[in-house]
Amino acid sequence: MFAPSQHDVRRFFCDTHSRQRQSLPLTPMQTLAAQWIAEHPQYHDDLADVDVALAANYTVEAGRTNPFLHLSMHLTIGEQVAIDQPRGIKQTFELLAARLGSLHEAQHQVMECLGDMLWVSQRSGMPPDGQAYLDCVRKRATR
Repeated sequence: MFAPSQHDVRRFFCDTHSRQRQSLPLTPMQTLAAQWIAEHPQYHDDLADVDVALAANYTVEAGRTNPFLHLSMHLTIGEQVAIDQPRGIKQTFELLAARLGSLHEAQHQVMECLGDMLWVSQRSGMPPDGQAYLDCVRKRATR
């Protein structure tokens, strides 16, 4: 299993952003990341300088969203939907996207559920609860 470090993730997104701006070839994963980077121009400055990105600290107290975490979650959700894992996420995501009229907004709604599931898992010391995650997304899709 691939377990990138925080610096690996930040270098990946900064490199992708740089290559995208220079119209250089991208790997398939960079192509997916570049699409999300393009959807988030508010993060472009954060991605422009890898040294600054590596040193940056994003805390809740500072009130800033961690752009690297946010973009990583977009990639994670895209992969989950593509492989329907947990089973049912693809259909539920598509229902949510149709209800909202926006794939991007649907991703952000799912991101809230994913973040909650991970937070509960970390706090409890228990494995992530895929069913609770799916139930959260389903509730949002059927409101």
